[in-house]
Amino acid sequence: METGLSIFKLSFLLSLLSGGSWLGPGPDPVGKFPPTCSRIECPSYESVHDGNGYEIRRYNRTVWISTEPIQDISLVDATRTGFLQLFDYIQGKNKYHQKIEMTAPVISQVSPSDGPFCESSFTVSFYVPKLNQPDPAPADNLHVQTWDPTYVAVRQFSGFVSDYSVGEEAAKLQASLEGTVWGKAIEKSKADETASSGSAYTVAQYNSPFEFSGRVNEIWLPFEMEDEA
Repeated sequence: METGLSIFKLSFLLSLLSGGSWLGPGPDPVGKFPPTCSRIECPSYESVHDGNGYEIRRYNRTVWISTEPIQDISLVDATRTGFLQLFDYIQGKNKYHQKIEMTAPVISQVSPSDGPFCESSFTVSFYVPKLNQPDPAPADNLHVQTWDPTYVAVRQFSGFVSDYSVGEEAAKLQASLEGTVWGKAIEKSKADETASSGSAYTVAQYNSPFEFSGRVNEIWLPFEMEDEA
């Protein structure tokens, strides 16, 4: 089992280092449950609603270890930079000298710039396994994010993540939510600055580069609901 997880860690790193050069979608349809989560630990959630082109989930309390904001014009490059820090962290470069099991997804929280050629801000995060959540190992230049139970609007897409694809998929998710109770809740959360991530949207990546079919990536829009829907 440990050998398999080591291969996953290395392969995910190689995927990020490749820069997402293959942009086409995989031939298989994207399912609702990321297959990676049947092999390694992922945060638990309840599926609240299936819409046209989106899903609403309610995540339980989640703990993440996160980079400081990374300024870059490219999500792919910023995610590579952040993951290298997180990879060192789970290999024992932390104040407890503790090796930590790989989880999924690795997420990149995106705060876009005001202009087309300006740097955006990216925070790259690793989901902390439940075993380590009571006392996450601290590390230089990393910090712990704790999300209370949170609603998330999700759009899944296949293929390898690219800077073009994430912008396109985020726009499709926003469009699919227009006029819905979920869209209104997201807009209210943004206005109140109460969304858990504090970002415009989040990109979640699940797969190793050796999986060319059935790849699952997600765009997340976290928000709060005053009442259960």
